[in-house]
Amino acid sequence: MDGVERNVSFEGAPGEALWGATLGFFIGFAAVSLFGPTAHRFKEVMDLSPTLVGLLVAIPMLTGSLLRIPFSAWVDTTGGRKPFLILLVLSIIGMVGLLLMFEFLYPARLTADWYPLVLLFGALAGCGIAIFSVGISQVSYWFPQERQGWALGTYAGLGNTAPGLISFALPLVIGAWGLGGTYLAWLTILIVGTLLYAYMGRNAWYFQLREHGCGAEEARRRAEREGQVLFPRGSAKEALVHSARVWRTWALVGLYFTTFGGFLALTAWLPTYWQSYLGSSEKMAGVLTAGFSLLASLIRIPGGSWSDRFGGERVLVLAMLSLLVGAVIMTFSGEFASSLLGEVLIGIGMGVGNAAVFKLVPKEVPDAVGGAAGWVGGLGAFGGFVVPPILGNFVAAEGRIGYAHGFMVYIGLSVLCLGITWLLVVAGGRRRAAQALRP
Repeated sequence: MDGVERNVSFEGAPGEALWGATLGFFIGFAAVSLFGPTAHRFKEVMDLSPTLVGLLVAIPMLTGSLLRIPFSAWVDTTGGRKPFLILLVLSIIGMVGLLLMFEFLYPARLTADWYPLVLLFGALAGCGIAIFSVGISQVSYWFPQERQGWALGTYAGLGNTAPGLISFALPLVIGAWGLGGTYLAWLTILIVGTLLYAYMGRNAWYFQLREHGCGAEEARRRAEREGQVLFPRGSAKEALVHSARVWRTWALVGLYFTTFGGFLALTAWLPTYWQSYLGSSEKMAGVLTAGFSLLASLIRIPGGSWSDRFGGERVLVLAMLSLLVGAVIMTFSGEFASSLLGEVLIGIGMGVGNAAVFKLVPKEVPDAVGGAAGWVGGLGAFGGFVVPPILGNFVAAEGRIGYAHGFMVYIGLSVLCLGITWLLVVAGGRRRAAQALRP
């Protein structure tokens, strides 16, 4: 069939693919967001040590972070739909297992002997978090550079609202339906959301053509005619290896470690901060933490648009300055009003910074977007594990004032990120100068 194009009917469009991926990520994140706040129920009936409880709470985040790397790289081979659906199905299996344990074992027969199985189901539920990097890569292939910021900001901003919304809704739902009923409701939503993604989620045109047997060159040529501008380098392994060899990938990992990993750390730390340092009630601490989560998530949407308009590097500088000022205020704050201002500035900085980082991923590593997104999303999220123990060490060493002084960690991270951003700006200027000299 040399010179003869196959008759392929394209499915989907950029907008439909964006909303399908956003819905899928929201549903996957919502499922795992239910596990952490209810994990204390296992502690009560299984008589678990603090270490085992900590592992139980952390395991979904651990699997959700690590799986981002291979599954996102897989997008460069398949286009995203297949790994997306596999992760959603694994989340459903985890939720089914947890629901059955609550229905048939909790509380009388749920002993410590069942701990490994609870840990396994929690790990499977965490697969919903790994969807993030898969969706970033899938959406990136649908949109040109000038709309990447808006598209990725919308995807991540709306999808990331799941934990905040659940923080508001969970006490009411558990009070009305009980723990088993709550898990059943969330499982139903997860299944419906998976079916909706299966209907709406589509691979970009290049991958559709490859699925219909078109060669790489033909698929690229025809996809370019449709408007696609980003194309993969090769296999998942090649994408990971190539992106790992690009130093800018690791610069972006460092930035995302601060903006998203730091965000995850604070969503876990802030309830303790508000209650133990400033004496807020448990309910008020929950509201303040949920507000922080929603602010940092929703502001990613305008943050992405600003990155399209002004450039990801410039927006990132402003985001890091907001984070820096907020961290300084929190470090020296001893009252509610100043701490609230500091929290707001940190939330703005982290949310806008998250949008700017993923605006830069397709720009800095254009021929291995999936591989780069996997490294950035997976390793960057480890800030959520690394930072909280450091904050706890400040309290252990200094007592109550350590809750404030712990925010010096974020002062250091924001200054480091400003330096990293400067390196990206300098490198970008040199690349443009070199391209201008080419005949």
